[in-house]
Amino acid sequence: MSQLKQQTSDPRPRRVAIVSAPSSAAAYAPGQEQAPAALRAAGLLRRLEAAGLSVREAGEGPFFRWQPDPGDPRAQNRARARDSILRAAAASRKALRNGDFVLLLGGDCTHHLGLLSAVIEVAGGAGSIYLDLHGDLNTPESTVDGSLDWMGLAHALALPGTTKELREIGPRSPLIEPTDLCLLGLLESDATEWERARIREDGIGFVPRSRLQADPQGAARQAIARVNHERHLVVHFDVDAVDFNDAPLSEHPGRGKGVTLDAALQALGVLLRDPRVRGLSIGELNPDHGAADGSTLARLVEGLGEALGGILTHERIDGFERVERSEGLEKPDVTEGPRRTARLEA
Repeated sequence: MSQLKQQTSDPRPRRVAIVSAPSSAAAYAPGQEQAPAALRAAGLLRRLEAAGLSVREAGEGPFFRWQPDPGDPRAQNRARARDSILRAAAASRKALRNGDFVLLLGGDCTHHLGLLSAVIEVAGGAGSIYLDLHGDLNTPESTVDGSLDWMGLAHALALPGTTKELREIGPRSPLIEPTDLCLLGLLESDATEWERARIREDGIGFVPRSRLQADPQGAARQAIARVNHERHLVVHFDVDAVDFNDAPLSEHPGRGKGVTLDAALQALGVLLRDPRVRGLSIGELNPDHGAADGSTLARLVEGLGEALGGILTHERIDGFERVERSEGLEKPDVTEGPRRTARLEA
């Protein structure tokens, strides 16, 4: 039986538990470890309170700044990454059992595994809506990059070639099945051949980036309807879904690829209004990339406050709506840029 406190149908202030994971162990480079502190300094907690939410600090993991790991080039800093994920999971479990909504501030994207595993352990199951340009379905065997935050969902799905350390991070392995997942905002041309095969052969649903930009709210409703609607849900927001030219927030400076910050936040607001959503993880934020006067972070914080205010209202989305399936994938365009493109072994 689910240990999560039942949510009533009448809107009321809810407490948000802030879990911080200031680690870039699984990233490509330093920077993301600064994100939780930067979001606080930009007034995130005050903005949430202004939206009518009760906010409490629920724990902070160890600070770790990315460094190269030549001894383990295909899965760099895996022990550090695992430790940070486990600590985030422990703090999230405690908050969930207390009836709180969990806001997990990364750090790199692998911390989504911590929140996802916590909800699964407490509630007995969960689906994931992954708001990201990328599928994060790679493995140490499919790519030479060695950056585990490009591999988080592969470990959640226990795909072949993943590491035992991250694959067995939660109460079961795999944590989720392909039908428990929808990729929202996927940029198909940035997917590796391995990722494209997994989407096609395993039947992973996705809503493409073009649709997210054209109709953010409709795209969000499609994504949430795609996932098993009887389960609890967890949302991940990778800020590299936002085009770097519109708001330079992410570690990855992808220009002309993502959606506008406004589109991403509109979609996030729809997702968070569904009462099955028990937590949100935020990853990939590098505060050094924004405007020196803090205005870029201020835009993000204002939008996050408004979107998270959606947990005060309910808009359950039931039923299956058609989303892009694997047969809709187009061949990758290698001119799109070097990062997160196919670098596979022959």
